[in-house]
Amino acid sequence: MDIGIVGLPNVGKSSLFNALTNAGAQASNYPFTTIEPNVGVVPIPDKRLDALFDLFKPPKKTSAFIRFVDIAGIVEGASKGEGLGNKFLANIREVDAIIHVVRLFEDENITHVSGSVDPLRDIEIIETELMLADLESVEKMLPKAESNAKSGSKEAKARLEVLRKLQKALSEGKPASSVELEEEEKKDLQLLTMKPMLYVGNNSEKPNEENAKKLREHAQKTGAGFVELCIKFEAEIAELDEEEKHLFLAETGSEYTGLEKIVRAGMQLLNMCTFFTAGPEVEVRSWLIPVGCPAPKAAGKIHSDIERGFICAEVYGVDDILEHKSEKALKEKGLIRQEGRDYIIKDGDVCVFRFNV
Repeated sequence: MDIGIVGLPNVGKSSLFNALTNAGAQASNYPFTTIEPNVGVVPIPDKRLDALFDLFKPPKKTSAFIRFVDIAGIVEGASKGEGLGNKFLANIREVDAIIHVVRLFEDENITHVSGSVDPLRDIEIIETELMLADLESVEKMLPKAESNAKSGSKEAKARLEVLRKLQKALSEGKPASSVELEEEEKKDLQLLTMKPMLYVGNNSEKPNEENAKKLREHAQKTGAGFVELCIKFEAEIAELDEEEKHLFLAETGSEYTGLEKIVRAGMQLLNMCTFFTAGPEVEVRSWLIPVGCPAPKAAGKIHSDIERGFICAEVYGVDDILEHKSEKALKEKGLIRQEGRDYIIKDGDVCVFRFNV
């Protein structure tokens, strides 16, 4: 997954980026501390992968990963040149989803660019700027689409109609996602307000429950994801080694770190799941695929040659191998299946793909 991080200046974006990636992006009590986009690639934590590694003991363990892109804070008027964030929106046009960090806590020592904390107002500021950026993109596409449509091409006329629908919606202050389009019609548009949104509410160690409720209800109303974190707390956890991290979480009663919460919410939002390849000789590895992915397409995540020459997949469940401890035991119990081209890979499948070279 590729995920872009947006928000007003000083809401905890770069601190969240640091907590997620341990990349050490600068984070200060000043607007526009982030000048250039920060990019971090983070392995997706998965306890099942760790358990497979302990079972097979191969030389290598490789996780599926998320790429996070943190851009400068966006302020009201960004589309007219205010601040810096609008300059970097192009850096997140190709991401799969957007994290919108929203400040929930009051703290007189941490400046708020609007002078006060109001999550719904802050959301409106950011999302208005995203819509204006999308409107500008659509209006840049229109002249070429109008010219192409004069040829009489059915596809060109359809493309022009799509752009005009989007222009109308965005001009009325509605996100691009409000326009019902087929997947093929969305192709190459890369509009920001068409992407799935995950709100990350940044609260303090003494949380503002009222603001958290407002944000949660807004997320439910708009079909967005929602995770509430104390980003300061997550930044402290991120600095611990794995053993200390587990002890710390156990002491505080937390089941998941902030990264794990965001990963789970992001996978649910994007309708993604995980399958594994495992063995003692090379590595155990997790792979991220869309829910409903057929076996040949999943094999293509490993290598395009495997998808082209796909014969079958030998499949068993991760829970079964962790219970019975060996593939030999699974074979004896009939728990390893041979599946064909139409098989839909399920979350937690462990796969061996057979293919022609």
